Amino acid sequence: MTAKNGVFSTSDGCSIAYALHAAKSRLGRRLVLIHSLALDRSVWDGVVERLAGQAEILTYDCRGHGQSGRPHMDFTTELFARDAAELMDHVGWSDATIAGCSMGGCVAQAFAGLYPARVRALALIDTTAWYGPDAPKQFRERAAAAQAKGMRGLIDFQVTRWFSDAWRQANADRVARATQVFRDNDFACYAASCALLGDADLRHYLPSFKMPVSVIVGEEDYATPVAMAKALHEAIPQSTLKIISGGRHLTPIQCPEEIADEISRLLERV
Repeated sequence: MTAKNGVFSTSDGCSIAYALHAAKSRLGRRLVLIHSLALDRSVWDGVVERLAGQAEILTYDCRGHGQSGRPHMDFTTELFARDAAELMDHVGWSDATIAGCSMGGCVAQAFAGLYPARVRALALIDTTAWYGPDAPKQFRERAAAAQAKGMRGLIDFQVTRWFSDAWRQANADRVARATQVFRDNDFACYAASCALLGDADLRHYLPSFKMPVSVIVGEEDYATPVAMAKALHEAIPQSTLKIISGGRHLTPIQCPEEIADEISRLLERV
């Protein structure tokens, strides 16, 4: 699948690095993939490979992540949604199917709430609309732990949340790639992204969603557990719910075939 890599500047001057993957034919399908906290667009590599040719696919590094700009400022889901809208404008897309994993799922919900006419369908993967009343405190404590221990000091905690035990042992190279991206984070941007998730409450957007929605979660996800996915599913009447056997929190990396299959089915619903 051919990919065009680029960088554009948002309206407030933040550079956003992206990759645009061409479709094999003019199906008119467009798919935006938004990654999780403290990682980058490589989260989607296996999914993009399996969806090759089914749609034009846009992946990018959220502000503060990967190769994108790292401004030291407050982050919100609405700001990240605006970045996605401006990126779509930049590549000439009026609308698309939007898929997000974890933090990316929160951004996808904000995008669908703010720009409903631009969303053909929505895939919400290993995510939630709200982490609960204690989330602002808990996510700031996570950032404080990163400051105390360094990003490297959080790796063991992260990888056990991200991937199942057997998969980690069998895929050491893939785990190493993800942990390297995690270690390379700018601390201030990581802290701002943690605060974004702690403060996010997207529940008020859900009743307005009229597009097809697929809610997907790993069976063993204890960062955004199955109960959170069920709450999303129940709040969005036209949604489907898929629980991936043996999956943990980063199913796009651990279970790319299942994620690609679910997104493919969602594209068929549009």
